[in-house]
Amino acid sequence: MQNRVMEWFGERFYELHPLLQQLHKSGGCLMGEVIVTHPVGFAGVIGRIIAKKMGIPISKAAQAFSVSIKHEEDGLHWDRCFNHKDTLHSLFQPVGTIDNGYWLETTGALGFHLGVDIKEGGWYWRCEKIMFKGISLPLWLFPRVSAYKVIENQRYKFHVGIMVPFLGEVLSYSGLLHSSSHIVNNMATQ
Repeated sequence: MQNRVMEWFGERFYELHPLLQQLHKSGGCLMGEVIVTHPVGFAGVIGRIIAKKMGIPISKAAQAFSVSIKHEEDGLHWDRCFNHKDTLHSLFQPVGTIDNGYWLETTGALGFHLGVDIKEGGWYWRCEKIMFKGISLPLWLFPRVSAYKVIENQRYKFHVGIMVPFLGEVLSYSGLLHSSSHIVNNMATQ
């Protein structure tokens, strides 16, 4: 049975690593630990401001982390949870297909048009447009985000990095995540 992710990717869906395919066929939960980094000085101040706006705790480098991925009628829901309490919710809605479209991610008043590149089975986001309350804003006004998910040693490697012109990377979080028993049980019954 196809879902909106599979429809958006079309035949290119099968270029993703099989574990990423499985995750995006039925959804599930990934868990583990991520390392949150930000530099010192002025760049670190900017990183801490962005972290606060995004709900990313920076009280310590290593953070318990989970991400729940669910298919629903209105799109793909991602709930990222830091330290079992700080949750960041995003809704991803597919527009067009991988060849002529994007994913619309909404988090609060912000909207992002995200293209996808597939590299060696990994899923790499590419920000093409940013909107605030539906108004398109110039990309150069905003920090650049590097985000991807790949498979490394049969685990899900997750990375988000935020770069600011002239300052470099001001905030990142990444780690190797494993699927919860919920995904393992779902895979066994399919």
